Amino acid sequence: MERLAGRIMLLWGWPRALLAIAAGAFGALALPPFGFFAALFVSFTLFVWLMDGTTGNPDGGYLSRLRSAFVLGWLFGLGYFVAGLWWLGNALLIEADQFAWALPLAILGLPAFLALFYGLAAALARLLWSDGMGRIAALAAAFGIAEWLRSFLATGFPWNAVGYGAMPMPLMMQSAGVIGIFGVTALSVFVFSAPALIGTRKGMRIGLALAALLLCAHLGYGAWRLMGTDAAASVPPEGRTVVRLVQPVIDQSRKLENGDRAAIFEEHLALSALPPENGGKRPDIIVWPETSVPFLLTRSQDALARIADVLQDGQILIAGAVRAEDAGGGLTPRFYNSVYVIDSNGQIIAASDKVHLTPFGEYVPYENILRDFGIDNLVALPGGFTAASQRSLLTLPDGQAFYPLICYEAIFPDEIGPDIQRANALLNITNDAWFGETPGPYQHFQQARIRAIETGLPLIRAANSGISAVVDPFGRVVDGLDFNHKGVIDATIAREIRSDQRNFTRQDYFWLISLVLALIAVFSRVGFNFSKN
Repeated sequence: MERLAGRIMLLWGWPRALLAIAAGAFGALALPPFGFFAALFVSFTLFVWLMDGTTGNPDGGYLSRLRSAFVLGWLFGLGYFVAGLWWLGNALLIEADQFAWALPLAILGLPAFLALFYGLAAALARLLWSDGMGRIAALAAAFGIAEWLRSFLATGFPWNAVGYGAMPMPLMMQSAGVIGIFGVTALSVFVFSAPALIGTRKGMRIGLALAALLLCAHLGYGAWRLMGTDAAASVPPEGRTVVRLVQPVIDQSRKLENGDRAAIFEEHLALSALPPENGGKRPDIIVWPETSVPFLLTRSQDALARIADVLQDGQILIAGAVRAEDAGGGLTPRFYNSVYVIDSNGQIIAASDKVHLTPFGEYVPYENILRDFGIDNLVALPGGFTAASQRSLLTLPDGQAFYPLICYEAIFPDEIGPDIQRANALLNITNDAWFGETPGPYQHFQQARIRAIETGLPLIRAANSGISAVVDPFGRVVDGLDFNHKGVIDATIAREIRSDQRNFTRQDYFWLISLVLALIAVFSRVGFNFSKN
């Protein structure tokens, strides 16, 4: 190991750059649908050894070493994000004649931008770099902070944070309920980097022991949380609500065709009207995916009447649809990506609009500049969508309240507001058909499951092509439909959910973890400087 570490440290030029990219790309195997979390041990061990060799220009001073570390981190991030996000290009092939030219931007441009955060992490870690355990503590703190910054800077896109690679199954997801995804990321990087100490020996025993302790705590806490419970038992027999999820698997090209909209609407209604299997209880609530209603529902009384015809007395339909709002003064109407609650009389009784829009999918950031270069939305609406100023809780007639997350809003843990305290479940509606049968829908589903654990609430998730599922507060799938499987599932949730996890301040724990890691790095750096002198 020492000889291998030495050879990697001494790499220079293209071999060094290619190994950094390859190390990052290999780490993406830890993400869904693969879930091979051990890949990150290899990935970060190689990265630490490459960081050990960042000397920079001898005449460039300290800034040269920081620049060298930044470039190394950027190359590592480029490999990780290209391997983990290449599937985004699939959305551009739905209307290839208009958007195929932008494939390089989706497959390489976005990863190159996101890799800047990993470059920043490497540069921050280099400030406190030493020759022992302190350097992996510095790297862990820096990566945790970089992932936190990635969650909100430049509209935010915390997709595939490293911590998700440490949570491939419910046993390994429970820590997120205490320290959140960014806390898990920081501690995961420490654990994944620990084998690098074997190659340099200094601090090896204490570093490996601490990493083993953290891994055991991660697994042990998960086992304790899940002990004595299972997905069915977590829903008490009294006060159950039966929820039907409709997964219509409508091809995205069909959804863009005006002439097919009535047929698409009827397909949703037909699936909603199916009798329960094996003589089961009829659904209390039926949930359709994002933008499942292919026209402006509020302007179609006939459509509302058809919904009333299909729903039985007391049933509720929750459906994604586009909402239009008159802007007045002859201006173009404002369009919102919305979710409606409709009762059995065909009346809209509650609604909520999407707050965090998808860049280039629903709106064009820096519109005045980018439209001059021919860059437009994937969704063709005049002016694109408008972001809502706030999210509204969906309160049902029986008093249940659902916290709505439309599409990729489920990937932003810090955007879940105080109304979550009054919610009985998370509701995530999405349309991942844009991305086809690629890793994208599986990654999206995993991140939504982590939100269930962080909030301590069950998750109701309806997706056009999948993955639709009801998930319990422990992240376990109660029932679900595989990707591209057309049909419905009827699953139960409890009407009243109470969870102590919602009282935890996960961000406070994250900053405490980052502070402790930084202090370890500082003391190690001071000792390193003292030993050199």
